[in-house]
Amino acid sequence: QAQLVESGGGLVQAGGSMRLSCTTSGRAFSIYAMGWFRQAPGKEREFVAHMGWSGGHTYYAESMKGRFTISRDNAENTMYLQMNSLRPEDTAVYYCAASSTYYNPTRPGDFNYWGQGTQVTVSA
Repeated sequence: QAQLVESGGGLVQAGGSMRLSCTTSGRAFSIYAMGWFRQAPGKEREFVAHMGWSGGHTYYAESMKGRFTISRDNAENTMYLQMNSLRPEDTAVYYCAASSTYYNPTRPGDFNYWGQGTQVTVSA
């Protein structure tokens, strides 16, 4: 089992930036890819981005390109999501996830490990 713990959420004004972290422990060596999702109240969980855990390739949802950047620090077993030019519509609970099955996962069902989520609130 891999364990994922997010941190870094909070309240930010529109136009501001925030960086989320996701630290892995446990069976981190079995991970093929890690990603970020978000879920706003009353909406389905939405794919944000993923990256390969060994090769480092990245992939973004079209609407996230240019404002969000996914990165990792292998030495710290930590993945990051840098979010810039935040908008009120970015308000959601953000989840990190890991897949030990898929190299290019984009659907929630492609991931088999999840963090507890961290709230990001962007005020107008």
